[in-house]
Amino acid sequence: MRKQSMIVVISILLLAGCSSQPSNSAPAQKPQPKAPQELTGRSAFQKVYIAARGWARDAQAYRLQSDITSDSKGKDGKAGVWHGYFASPSQRATKPYTWANGGVDPGTIDSYSPTNSSTTVFDIAFLKQDSDKAYEVAQKHGGDKVTAKNPDTPVFYILDWSQPTSELIWHVIYGTGREDAKLRVAVNASTGEFIRVEK
Repeated sequence: MRKQSMIVVISILLLAGCSSQPSNSAPAQKPQPKAPQELTGRSAFQKVYIAARGWARDAQAYRLQSDITSDSKGKDGKAGVWHGYFASPSQRATKPYTWANGGVDPGTIDSYSPTNSSTTVFDIAFLKQDSDKAYEVAQKHGGDKVTAKNPDTPVFYILDWSQPTSELIWHVIYGTGREDAKLRVAVNASTGEFIRVEK
Protein backbone atom coordinates (compact mmCIF):
# COMPACT_ATOMS: atom_id res chain seq x y z
CA MET A 1 0.00 0.00 0.00
CA ARG A 2 2.80 2.37 0.86
CA LYS A 3 4.54 1.48 -2.40
CA GLN A 4 1.43 2.33 -4.42
CA SER A 5 1.02 5.68 -2.65
CA MET A 6 4.62 6.48 -3.38
CA ILE A 7 4.13 5.67 -7.11
CA VAL A 8 1.03 7.90 -7.26
CA VAL A 9 2.90 10.80 -5.61
CA ILE A 10 5.88 10.40 -7.97
CA SER A 11 3.53 10.23 -10.97
CA ILE A 12 1.78 13.43 -9.90
CA LEU A 13 5.11 15.21 -9.41
CA LEU A 14 6.34 14.08 -12.84
CA LEU A 15 3.14 15.27 -14.50
CA ALA A 16 3.39 18.63 -12.74
CA GLY A 17 7.04 18.97 -13.86
CA CYS A 18 6.11 18.22 -17.47
CA SER A 19 3.33 20.78 -17.59
CA SER A 20 3.28 22.60 -20.94
CA GLN A 21 2.58 25.92 -19.24
CA PRO A 22 5.80 27.77 -18.38
CA SER A 23 5.85 29.21 -14.91
CA ASN A 24 6.68 32.88 -14.29
CA SER A 25 7.76 33.51 -17.93
CA ALA A 26 7.36 36.94 -19.51
CA PRO A 27 4.81 37.26 -22.32
CA ALA A 28 6.29 36.97 -25.81
CA GLN A 29 7.22 40.38 -27.26
CA LYS A 30 6.21 41.14 -30.83
CA PRO A 31 9.11 42.51 -32.89
CA GLN A 32 8.71 46.25 -33.42
CA PRO A 33 8.53 47.32 -37.07
CA LYS A 34 11.64 49.17 -38.22
CA ALA A 35 11.27 52.88 -38.81
CA PRO A 36 11.79 53.71 -42.50
CA GLN A 37 15.37 54.72 -43.21
CA GLU A 38 15.86 58.06 -44.93
CA LEU A 39 19.02 59.65 -46.31
CA THR A 40 19.99 62.96 -47.84
CA GLY A 41 20.95 62.85 -51.50
CA ARG A 42 24.69 63.09 -50.95
CA SER A 43 24.70 60.18 -48.48
CA ALA A 44 22.63 58.01 -50.82
CA PHE A 45 24.82 59.05 -53.76
CA GLN A 46 27.95 57.72 -52.02
CA LYS A 47 26.29 54.31 -51.63
CA VAL A 48 25.11 53.96 -55.22
CA TYR A 49 28.37 55.41 -56.57
CA ILE A 50 30.41 52.68 -54.85
CA ALA A 51 28.14 50.04 -56.41
CA ALA A 52 28.41 51.64 -59.86
CA ARG A 53 32.22 51.69 -59.66
CA GLY A 54 32.07 47.96 -58.95
CA TRP A 55 30.24 47.56 -62.28
CA ALA A 56 32.57 49.85 -64.29
CA ARG A 57 35.74 51.58 -63.08
CA ASP A 58 34.99 54.62 -65.27
CA ALA A 59 31.32 54.94 -64.24
CA GLN A 60 30.20 58.55 -63.82
CA ALA A 61 26.85 59.84 -62.64
CA TYR A 62 24.51 61.81 -64.86
CA ARG A 63 21.48 62.01 -62.53
CA LEU A 64 20.37 61.38 -58.97
CA GLN A 65 16.66 61.37 -58.18
CA SER A 66 14.57 60.68 -55.09
CA ASP A 67 11.23 58.88 -54.95
CA ILE A 68 8.18 59.78 -52.92
CA THR A 69 6.83 56.85 -50.89
CA SER A 70 4.01 56.43 -48.38
CA ASP A 71 6.63 56.45 -45.60
CA SER A 72 8.80 59.26 -46.94
CA LYS A 73 7.47 62.48 -48.45
CA GLY A 74 10.87 64.11 -49.05
CA LYS A 75 10.75 66.69 -46.27
CA ASP A 76 14.02 68.24 -45.03
CA GLY A 77 15.96 66.99 -48.05
CA LYS A 78 15.68 63.32 -47.09
CA ALA A 79 14.08 60.40 -48.91
CA GLY A 80 13.60 56.68 -48.38
CA VAL A 81 14.43 55.83 -52.02
CA TRP A 82 17.14 57.30 -54.27
CA HIS A 83 18.03 56.34 -57.86
CA GLY A 84 21.52 57.00 -59.18
CA TYR A 85 22.05 56.85 -62.95
CA PHE A 86 25.54 56.12 -64.25
CA ALA A 87 27.28 55.94 -67.62
CA SER A 88 30.41 54.04 -68.60
CA PRO A 89 32.13 55.43 -71.73
CA SER A 90 34.35 52.33 -72.03
CA GLN A 91 31.34 49.99 -72.02
CA ARG A 92 29.11 52.42 -73.94
CA ALA A 93 26.42 51.63 -71.43
CA THR A 94 24.33 53.16 -68.66
CA LYS A 95 23.15 51.45 -65.51
CA PRO A 96 20.91 52.70 -62.69
CA TYR A 97 21.34 51.80 -59.02
CA THR A 98 18.64 52.23 -56.38
CA TRP A 99 19.20 52.78 -52.67
CA ALA A 100 16.22 51.75 -50.53
CA ASN A 101 15.73 50.12 -47.12
CA GLY A 102 19.43 50.40 -46.39
CA GLY A 103 20.50 48.38 -49.46
CA VAL A 104 21.55 49.03 -53.06
CA ASP A 105 20.04 47.21 -56.06
CA PRO A 106 21.28 47.40 -59.66
CA GLY A 107 18.97 48.11 -62.58
CA THR A 108 19.06 47.17 -66.26
CA ILE A 109 21.97 48.11 -68.53
CA ASP A 110 21.13 50.35 -71.48
CA SER A 111 23.13 51.86 -74.35
CA TYR A 112 25.03 55.13 -73.87
CA SER A 113 25.91 57.95 -76.24
CA PRO A 114 28.16 60.76 -74.94
CA THR A 115 26.39 63.19 -77.29
CA ASN A 116 22.99 62.67 -75.63
CA SER A 117 22.29 65.79 -73.56
CA SER A 118 20.02 63.92 -71.13
CA THR A 119 22.93 61.71 -70.04
CA THR A 120 25.63 64.35 -69.58
CA VAL A 121 27.91 63.04 -66.83
CA PHE A 122 29.28 65.20 -64.03
CA ASP A 123 32.29 65.14 -61.75
CA ILE A 124 31.32 64.30 -58.15
CA ALA A 125 33.68 67.05 -56.95
CA PHE A 126 30.92 69.53 -57.92
CA LEU A 127 28.52 67.97 -55.39
CA LYS A 128 29.39 70.07 -52.34
CA GLN A 129 25.90 70.99 -51.09
CA ASP A 130 23.47 68.30 -49.99
CA SER A 131 19.74 67.99 -50.66
CA ASP A 132 18.88 69.22 -47.15
CA LYS A 133 20.62 72.51 -47.96
CA ALA A 134 18.77 72.67 -51.31
CA TYR A 135 15.46 72.16 -49.47
CA GLU A 136 16.35 74.92 -47.01
CA VAL A 137 17.03 77.34 -49.90
CA ALA A 138 13.86 76.29 -51.76
CA GLN A 139 11.79 76.91 -48.62
CA LYS A 140 13.02 80.54 -48.62
CA HIS A 141 11.96 80.98 -52.25
CA GLY A 142 8.32 79.92 -52.12
CA GLY A 143 8.48 76.44 -50.61
CA ASP A 144 7.46 77.70 -47.19
CA LYS A 145 4.22 79.08 -48.66
CA VAL A 146 3.44 75.75 -50.38
CA THR A 147 4.06 73.70 -47.23
CA ALA A 148 2.19 76.18 -45.03
CA LYS A 149 -0.87 75.88 -47.27
CA ASN A 150 -0.59 72.08 -47.52
CA PRO A 151 1.85 70.46 -45.05
CA ASP A 152 1.42 67.06 -46.76
CA THR A 153 2.80 68.30 -50.08
CA PRO A 154 5.44 65.74 -51.17
CA VAL A 155 8.86 66.98 -52.27
CA PHE A 156 11.32 65.18 -54.51
CA TYR A 157 14.81 66.02 -55.75
CA ILE A 158 16.66 65.71 -59.04
CA LEU A 159 20.38 66.37 -59.36
CA ASP A 160 21.83 66.82 -62.84
CA TRP A 161 24.30 68.80 -64.91
CA SER A 162 23.23 71.91 -66.82
CA GLN A 163 25.12 72.09 -70.12
CA PRO A 164 24.08 75.69 -70.94
CA THR A 165 25.38 77.07 -67.64
CA SER A 166 28.02 74.41 -66.82
CA GLU A 167 26.81 73.83 -63.27
CA LEU A 168 25.46 71.00 -61.15
CA ILE A 169 21.88 71.72 -60.07
CA TRP A 170 19.52 70.46 -57.41
CA HIS A 171 15.92 70.71 -58.64
CA VAL A 172 13.63 70.80 -55.58
CA ILE A 173 10.15 69.86 -56.79
CA TYR A 174 7.01 70.33 -54.70
CA GLY A 175 4.38 67.85 -55.91
CA THR A 176 4.24 64.36 -57.39
CA GLY A 177 5.56 65.17 -60.87
CA ARG A 178 7.83 67.60 -62.66
CA GLU A 179 5.16 68.80 -65.09
CA ASP A 180 2.31 69.42 -62.63
CA ALA A 181 4.46 70.57 -59.69
CA LYS A 182 3.23 73.33 -57.39
CA LEU A 183 6.75 74.76 -57.31
CA ARG A 184 10.17 73.94 -58.76
CA VAL A 185 13.28 75.60 -57.40
CA ALA A 186 16.80 75.29 -58.85
CA VAL A 187 19.72 75.44 -56.40
CA ASN A 188 23.45 75.34 -57.24
CA ALA A 189 24.78 72.02 -55.90
CA SER A 190 28.32 73.43 -55.53
CA THR A 191 27.63 76.74 -53.78
CA GLY A 192 24.16 76.22 -52.32
CA GLU A 193 22.99 79.47 -53.93
CA PHE A 194 19.48 80.00 -55.25
CA ILE A 195 19.42 79.99 -59.07
CA ARG A 196 15.76 80.47 -60.05
CA VAL A 197 12.18 79.33 -59.71
CA GLU A 198 11.71 77.04 -62.72
CA LYS A 199 8.69 77.43 -64.96
